Amino acid sequence: MDSALDEIEFLALSSNRVTVLDTLCDDSYTRRELEEQLTASQPTLGRILRDLQERGWITYDGRRYTTTATGQLVAEEFVDLLETVETELKLREVVEWLPTEAMDFDLRHLSDATITTPSQTKPGAPVQRVLELLHRSSHVQLFSYAFNEQSLGVIRQRVLDGAQTFEGVLSEDALAMITHDSALREQLRDLVESGDAEIRLYDGEIPFAVTITDDVTHLLLRDQDDFLRAALDTDDEAVLTWARGKFEGYWQRSSPVDAETLSE
Repeated sequence: MDSALDEIEFLALSSNRVTVLDTLCDDSYTRRELEEQLTASQPTLGRILRDLQERGWITYDGRRYTTTATGQLVAEEFVDLLETVETELKLREVVEWLPTEAMDFDLRHLSDATITTPSQTKPGAPVQRVLELLHRSSHVQLFSYAFNEQSLGVIRQRVLDGAQTFEGVLSEDALAMITHDSALREQLRDLVESGDAEIRLYDGEIPFAVTITDDVTHLLLRDQDDFLRAALDTDDEAVLTWARGKFEGYWQRSSPVDAETLSE
């Protein structure tokens, strides 16, 4: 194992080595072409090429460099490891609030996610992020244990303006919080009566606060005390497929909410 760790350390100590090996996985290159692709100096590039050749990870035919089969294997696995660690570093601050037990997709699909956390100057930043997405989307789907007043207001206005269609599945607690407030209940009734929105009630727990705005999946992340800790959104296709599948499952097991119900 020590020798394998030595080789891992050899790559890990130089981003240039990783870049050269990964670049040569895609195609063969002359030294001049590599110099144009990379920021490393000529002497540094020369040492890297020599070191990679000594390990049998690349070959040189007198004109062009390319990876060997083992070099390709090492490059692919090392880059995968880098992406995994980069994703872990990104998610480290929010992973304890992610519903990972229900996320049946590789967490590396969250590597490009936008994470928004509250700050002293912008305590409402996570909610503002979803409002931004709502303002520029034409179709919204939501399944959630809560429906905040600001999101409801934006969705209502855009639906009534003919700029958006909406489908939402709410838990009993989420619907109760809205119907106990007369102003919010009226806004929700406006949505139901619009003809471009449909809301359903799920008789059970919804452990997520997920909004799908066109092709973007957005999650509001709360801690065990229901304090909003962060928002996460991504346009990754695998995450979108997961969210749409969850939405469809809740939708099929829920019942419509009509205007008469909201008048009670």
